[in-house]
Amino acid sequence: MQSDKHWVGSWTASPAPSTAGIDFANHTIRMHPRISIGGATVRVRISNAHGDTNLAIGGVTIALRDEGPGIVPETLRRLTFGSEPGTRIAAGAVAYSDPVVLDVPPLANLAVSMHLPGAVPAALVTGRYARQTNYISPPGDFSEEAVMPVGKITDEWFFLAGIAVLAGPETGGIVALGDSLTDANISTHDTFSRWPDELARRLATREGGRPLDVMNQGLGGNRILHDIRGDSGLRRFDRDVLAQPGVTHAVVMLGTNDLRNRIAKPEQEGTADRMIAGLQQMAARAHSRGIKFIAATLTPFGNETFMANAWNPTRETHRVAFNDWIRTSGVPDGIADFDAALRDPDIPTQMLSVHDCGDGLHPSDNGYCRMGEIIDLSLFD
Repeated sequence: MQSDKHWVGSWTASPAPSTAGIDFANHTIRMHPRISIGGATVRVRISNAHGDTNLAIGGVTIALRDEGPGIVPETLRRLTFGSEPGTRIAAGAVAYSDPVVLDVPPLANLAVSMHLPGAVPAALVTGRYARQTNYISPPGDFSEEAVMPVGKITDEWFFLAGIAVLAGPETGGIVALGDSLTDANISTHDTFSRWPDELARRLATREGGRPLDVMNQGLGGNRILHDIRGDSGLRRFDRDVLAQPGVTHAVVMLGTNDLRNRIAKPEQEGTADRMIAGLQQMAARAHSRGIKFIAATLTPFGNETFMANAWNPTRETHRVAFNDWIRTSGVPDGIADFDAALRDPDIPTQMLSVHDCGDGLHPSDNGYCRMGEIIDLSLFD
């Protein structure tokens, strides 16, 4: 590695227990991440965070995507792990591939193909929804096929946790830590409508300013304080923010699910004071590593239909108080005011209909992109 270069994350997925209910046994998975910044040398990261035994990786390739399950053949690169074609990842551990030379432009659509030679029961699969069309092969190693045969279509990421590129010393990294509103639940598949996608597009096309990647660590259902489908924001902050290669900024949008308390445990009811304390801890940990901490206000959900009785006046009071703290406390290094961007000025407990997907909780494609549009890019200079 050149001494003036460093690794920065160009794409990420936060490891969580998969809910897809899919078993693997001698299958190849072909997944299609879109990176943010480009480079000429890449490596991938594979996670066995939610397995309880070794995960056997038979082989992994990376290439530029063509269409469907196809790749651009001349860009195919077989990845190695300690110079070996495959690896075994211990329970709870992660494996980085060796670097490989591959010229990838900014916002490139890639194909990462991973052969799993052994049996992996659904209960031990690390994965989460992708809002992308990915493919699972019939039995066999098809990781080097130009057009992989398809046994099943899926919209999940499985085991793939990150792609990093070798970049110049001025390049920084933005981690978006959030819940389903960062992971863009209900958005249209394969349209890259997530607000971190829009932020990446804006950064890639602006004139001037330092180069910056965007790493989406959204996780549906995630909360600041308590675990649910994966680790809480406080628990996963070290892994999903501080440990990301090249990170210089964190944009955190968490708290909506603390308020909604979908598992209805009284002791887990979110309050503004508890949520603020959690954000203060995240800010302190970010600042201890020289990372700028940007807090995002919580969008309204006063007419939510996604979950019955999620909203009530008391929870609204805590949402407003939490947002007020973000705007006025001075603790965050910057603010992304998603609440102001999406709320209906006439009914501030609700989103504008044009920004609402229809369930009163999740934004529409338009709403997600609006979130990415209103972020002040000077926060990252």
